[in-house]
Amino acid sequence: MKSKEEEFKELFLAEAQENQQELEKLFTELEKNHTSKRAIEAIFRITHTLKANAAGMGYDEIATMAHLLEDVFSAIKHNRLTISSELFNDLFRTNDILGSMIQRIQHPDGPKIKYRGIKTKLEVLLQQLKEPETSMSATSQPNKEIPLERNEIHLSPSPAIPASVSIPDLGSGFNGQSNPALMAEMDTLVLEEEPNEPWHVANGMEESKITISENIHIPVRKLDDLMNLVGELIIEKDRVIALSLDNNRKANDYARLQRITSELQYSVMDVRLVQVAVLFNKFHRIVRDVATLEGKQVNLVLEGTENEIDRNVLQIISDSLIHLVRNSVSHGIETEHDRVKAKKPSVGTVRLSARSEKEEVIIDVSDDGKGINPVVIRRKAVEKGLITEQIAKSLSDEDIIQLIFEPGFSSVEQVTAVSGRGVGMDVVKKAIDSIGGRINVHSIVNEGTTISLSLPSSMAVKNALLFELGAGDFAIPLVYTDAVISLYRKDIHKVGSGLLAKHLKKNISIVFLNDLFSLENNQSIIGENTLQQSFDRVTDEEKLYVIVVSYNNREVGFVVDKLLQQKEIVEKPLGQFFEEVKFVSGATIMGNGKVCLVLDAPSIMNFLFRNVKLNKS
Repeated sequence: MKSKEEEFKELFLAEAQENQQELEKLFTELEKNHTSKRAIEAIFRITHTLKANAAGMGYDEIATMAHLLEDVFSAIKHNRLTISSELFNDLFRTNDILGSMIQRIQHPDGPKIKYRGIKTKLEVLLQQLKEPETSMSATSQPNKEIPLERNEIHLSPSPAIPASVSIPDLGSGFNGQSNPALMAEMDTLVLEEEPNEPWHVANGMEESKITISENIHIPVRKLDDLMNLVGELIIEKDRVIALSLDNNRKANDYARLQRITSELQYSVMDVRLVQVAVLFNKFHRIVRDVATLEGKQVNLVLEGTENEIDRNVLQIISDSLIHLVRNSVSHGIETEHDRVKAKKPSVGTVRLSARSEKEEVIIDVSDDGKGINPVVIRRKAVEKGLITEQIAKSLSDEDIIQLIFEPGFSSVEQVTAVSGRGVGMDVVKKAIDSIGGRINVHSIVNEGTTISLSLPSSMAVKNALLFELGAGDFAIPLVYTDAVISLYRKDIHKVGSGLLAKHLKKNISIVFLNDLFSLENNQSIIGENTLQQSFDRVTDEEKLYVIVVSYNNREVGFVVDKLLQQKEIVEKPLGQFFEEVKFVSGATIMGNGKVCLVLDAPSIMNFLFRNVKLNKS
């Protein structure tokens, strides 16, 4: 397993090699067309990026040389330096040295890179560009402009500064006279860097060497195709092993095949992982824009950005995360006046953090704002007809807060450009549900709110529990499975139109999946004994297999016919012809060739508890 430092080093090397090769190409283009603004801008941008990345990694020599090139092209951009043919020998030589420095990171035992000569040459060039400014400052210039910083926009050259400066003769001083001391220093540096070598070698014209990066960029589409093929391979492997076992072959005979396919699967999954920093770093601008619009002061804090997650998962949740962060600023963080009045810091804080737990990545969106008031949520839910007043009184504060995910719910009194349109949190929940994730809310009035997203680190393969129901095989993702227990008829009790049993000293609802799947389209379970029919046929001696499923802080025991095994599956969508199929999210193929349907646990739980709440009224 590579350390984070090694991974960062590889990423730097890949980008640095690309930058160096792109500079080679742009220098060649610019040499043919000295007026190419596109090339000049691109070179300036690349050298700035290379300088920053190298400095961040601690490669100071690379950062220094890239900085010199950046300054040269800053002068060219702002018309303080005229491009001439003589300049390109130095540019190509500097780029060659950059390439050697980058290569030496991979091969630290190689020869030391000598660069003092070309470094001093560029430094003298840049220093001479400043000399006219120094000379002119001695005379009175009533309309003289203040020189701009390098990163500012320079619309026109200052009248006090020459529009262009030719490449200097390094044997001359800044006043055009001979400078013996400088010439001696340069001779010493050049001899030290490159001794008894020919002129063309000293000017970067030695035999060319082509370096190919050890990293490549792959379109996500190709990775998805590869993952699909790996999934098919896993299914085919299971089929072959199942057939062989039927022919009295031993499972150990296929241990090597099992290991190779497993390693291939996890290798492809690993390639699809990206750091959450890819998404997190984009939120500085989002927080700034919403805070400005709302007239608030907000800081964004990022934590755990090095944690990795499937790129497709990150893509699916990106819009949801944007909505949650915008809500934290708009709904959560108070105005400066209100925060000071509440004895809080005038500047609010929104925190985006990520951490890995088992096969999940937990992303928390936190704020130190006013929190979610369950009293307000209770009142709004009754006003909007989501629940009756009687049910509202019976629900806990935690259950009440979960109502923010109901379609059309909004606690905002006034519609703004950011919030209050009655859409959003339900869409967030659907997006999280679609990838097998979970969402939880923890809030304290006047202290703040934390919304936690529990996300699968990979969407390619799911751990699932397989079971039989009737004549079919089914699977339920382990992420929703809390326990597997066995009960007898005496352990289950009828309550209203449903069933209850004790699990870990608390009551949970019991549902026979056969009863649930026998429901006709749009059939309601309100006021009927639909979910008790299978229970009425159970004998006292019959053992019942129950899968305890947890979702949104609620638990239900699903009664199945037979438990099979825990297994990694590759889930495939059912396709457009099966879009109306309820309670099923997809399917996988078993080793025996049978199709196994995957239960959509969130949709089942939502269906059950929506009807239970209505039934309580």
